[in-house]
Amino acid sequence: MDDIDFLVFSALFKDAYAKCFGHALKNQLTETESKIFCNKILEQTGLSIGWKSVKNYSFFITDAAAGKKENPSVATLDTMARYVLGAPYTTEIQRKDNESHYPYWFLYREKHILNAKKIKPKKSTARIAMLAVAIVIVVVIGAWLYIRFSSKEKSFTDQFDHTDDAAMLNNGWFVKSKDAAYWNKRAAIPGQLTLYTLGGDNWPDPSSKPDIKNLLLRKIPGDCFTAEVHLKNFIPRQEWQQAGILLLEDTSFTGKSIRLSLAYNDVFGGIEKPREILIQAITSLGNNFGKPEEIAHKPIFYIDSMRFHPQVIDNLQNTALRIEKHGNRYRFLYAGGTRENGAFTEVVSKEFDMKPRYIGLFAIKGFTNSDIMPVSFKFFRITADACE
Repeated sequence: MDDIDFLVFSALFKDAYAKCFGHALKNQLTETESKIFCNKILEQTGLSIGWKSVKNYSFFITDAAAGKKENPSVATLDTMARYVLGAPYTTEIQRKDNESHYPYWFLYREKHILNAKKIKPKKSTARIAMLAVAIVIVVVIGAWLYIRFSSKEKSFTDQFDHTDDAAMLNNGWFVKSKDAAYWNKRAAIPGQLTLYTLGGDNWPDPSSKPDIKNLLLRKIPGDCFTAEVHLKNFIPRQEWQQAGILLLEDTSFTGKSIRLSLAYNDVFGGIEKPREILIQAITSLGNNFGKPEEIAHKPIFYIDSMRFHPQVIDNLQNTALRIEKHGNRYRFLYAGGTRENGAFTEVVSKEFDMKPRYIGLFAIKGFTNSDIMPVSFKFFRITADACE
């Protein structure tokens, strides 16, 4: 890495650090800070950087004379540049196919070099004029941000009229663990988002890594909130088919989580019980913290009863799930029926020490051999509430 590229890399690293932590880089990064830094970049860009490399970069940048010389790859520089410049979410495969020329690194490099070559005006009047313009810009941007984040960002509704990549990105959604074959079928029903009960689960399993394919995520707008999702004609028919809402502290499934879902169950630990379709709520303390806890298990109806009362299945024409969070108190609610405006009833209310940062929509079948079936999401809303 020549002197110019080192200066640009140093500026890029400091810009990325400031964006992640909200303040300027002063000291070398610790292991924890390096991991947080890498997770932030992964969450926004979809691309990963090794935390050990990031830690070494910080040593090199803050003390180039004493530190070991570093020579980051162009792919790493492009990933950092994508993070700083707010590039669209992607994956390593997509970047290799479409942007193997690493455009964001060279864009950042060009801008930095041009800015460094600009001649500062000598006249004080020019400096004063520039300062005045800057103040006006800051005030205008500040007012715009206040209006935007105090209104629009505190309430978001999506009726999934448009599910193309551009619409999803503009609405703040991003996809984790994309399965392209099924993700490309998400518009199977116009005006609805269709996910599929693919194999996977966020529930820890001794033989399988936690993973949910095509998990649709967005950031939560506040500490206290109400989130609601509506499903259309979802009737799970085999073991462990389910769909619903997932709350996460992080996107790597290492932190705490809460899952609320409409699910099928025919496993009772060897005890003979009728097969059921139920509303289930599960909390997890995260990786390496033991088993999850089922805090709600509310059967909607038993499969065997359909022989005598086939009309009960109509209750799944319109299913709605809602989570309300105020402090550490969570309420889980369910509504169903033939009409779309059925009333919610509380399933359970529970204290749980968790500060979720992301909310997701999912469809899974666990780690089973059950069939893959479509799940239609027709409405989603989340609002930031006042915390008492």
